[in-house]
Amino acid sequence: MAFTEIWAMCGARDNFRGLWNTLHKTTKRNYYKSRISGMEYESDWTRHRKTSAFTAQAIRPATSFMPWSCKIPIGRYSRLNTINIYISLDFLKMLGVANGKKRLTETNMSFSTSLTQDKSTHSRGNLLLASQVADDIDCPILPGLPDDVAKYCLALVPRPYFPAMGAVCKKWRSVIKSKEFLVVRKLAGLLEEWLYVLTMDSEGKESHWEVMDCLGHRYQLLPPMPGPVKAGFGVVVLNGKLLVMAGYSVIDGNGSASADVYEYDSFLNSWSKLSKMNVARYDFACAEVNGKVYAVGGCGMDGDGLSSAEMYDPDTEKWTLVESLRRPRWSCFACGFEGKLYVMGGRSSFTIGNSKFVDVYNPESNSWCEIKNGCVMVTAHAVLEKKLFCMEWKNQRKLAIFNPEDNSWKMVPVPLTGSSSIGFRFGILDGKLLLFSREEAPGYRTLLYDPNASPGSEWQTSEIKPSGLCLCSVTIKA
Repeated sequence: MAFTEIWAMCGARDNFRGLWNTLHKTTKRNYYKSRISGMEYESDWTRHRKTSAFTAQAIRPATSFMPWSCKIPIGRYSRLNTINIYISLDFLKMLGVANGKKRLTETNMSFSTSLTQDKSTHSRGNLLLASQVADDIDCPILPGLPDDVAKYCLALVPRPYFPAMGAVCKKWRSVIKSKEFLVVRKLAGLLEEWLYVLTMDSEGKESHWEVMDCLGHRYQLLPPMPGPVKAGFGVVVLNGKLLVMAGYSVIDGNGSASADVYEYDSFLNSWSKLSKMNVARYDFACAEVNGKVYAVGGCGMDGDGLSSAEMYDPDTEKWTLVESLRRPRWSCFACGFEGKLYVMGGRSSFTIGNSKFVDVYNPESNSWCEIKNGCVMVTAHAVLEKKLFCMEWKNQRKLAIFNPEDNSWKMVPVPLTGSSSIGFRFGILDGKLLLFSREEAPGYRTLLYDPNASPGSEWQTSEIKPSGLCLCSVTIKA
C-alpha cells in the first residue's frame, strides 16, 4: 500500500492535493524546482543552509490536514526554538506508531516505559496495515517531500517513538538504522548521552543491560542478548550502536570460543546479528578507530594465545584480517587515539608475567610499533577527553592517566571509601569518570572524578549507581 493511499484512508485526499499544489509552487527564494512530472523534486536543502522558516514552510503543509488537537509541537523538543513544526499523533497511531494517551514532558526523554510494553498490545489492524506497507522500500520517506527534508522531519520526532516508527515500513526502518540519520540528529543538536551498564545480581546468576541518564535514573532494561551466555566477550560502540563480540560459552558442558557478533540499535531497541569474525576468540582487546572496529589477540578455540587481528567495516559489513601482533597476547585491552589503535596490559607468551609493552597499530600503513611504558594487570579502563584512565590490580587507590601525545603517565590518588580492597569498574557520563564498586558495600556511594574541576575539588560522590554489580559499561550518544 502506497503512502498516498494511506493519506486517502484518513479522509484527506483533497487536502493532500493541496499539499501537492503547494509543493509545485515556485517561491521567490526558489526552494523547490520541479524536475519532472510526478513527485520528484530537486532540493536546495543540501546545497544551502535553510532558515527555520523554510523548514516550517516545507513541513507544515504535509500535516495541515491532520486534527490540530492531536499535533505535537516538535520544534520545542529541538534547539531550533523558532521552528513551528507539527506531526500528527493520529496519523502515527493509525500506523501503529504512537499511543494517543502518551504525552511527552521532557526534552531529554529518550526512553519510555511504553517501549517495554508487550507487542501483543498493538491491535491486529495496526499490524496488518504496517505489514501492507512493509515491502514498499522504494517509496518516498514522506510523500511530497525530498528525502533530505523528510529525514530531518523524522529526526525531530521524539526518540521514544523510534522503535514503533521502525515498524511502519522498511523505508523508515532503513532510515532510522542508517549512519546518516545519526548525523542529521547531531546537526540538529538532538544527540542524547546515555550510560549502558551490564550488571550482575548479587548471587552471580543473572545479568542484564540497563540504561541510565546523567542523573542516574534508570529508564529501561535492554532486551536479553541473543545467543548463549558468554564470558570474555568484547564491547564496542560504533555509530551509536552497541556491539557485543565473540566470547567464551559453555553449552551442554562443552566450552568453546565464539566468533558471533551482535549489534544493539538504541533507536529501534532491538538486537541483530552481524557477520561473524574470522577467528573465534575470547579475552581479547577491541576498540573503535576511524569508524571501524578492531579485535586483537585473545585466546582461541584450543585456549592458546592469539596474535591475529581483524577489522570490521560497517560499510561492507565484513571482517578483514589485518597485520598480526608480533607476539600472542591475551587478557589485554585496547583504545583508539588520533587514528591509531593502542593495545595494553594482559599477558604474552614472550614475556615473564604481565606485559608492560604497548602495541600501537597504524591503519594507514597496516603496521605495528611498540612503546615500553605501559601498565600491567589493569582491572578497569576508560577513555575520557583523549586520555586513558586506568586502575591496576596492585594499586586500587591510584588512578593512572595516560597522555598519548607524549606517552606519559600521571598518578592521581583515589579517596578511600569503605574497604581499601574494593575494586572498581569505570563509566563515562557528562564528561566525568564514574567509579562503580565491584562489591556490594553498605552505604557506598559512587566516586566521581571531574578532570576539568579546579585543583582539590576533582573528586566528588554521586548518586548514580547500577542496580547490581557492574561488569562493564559504555556511553552512547545518539
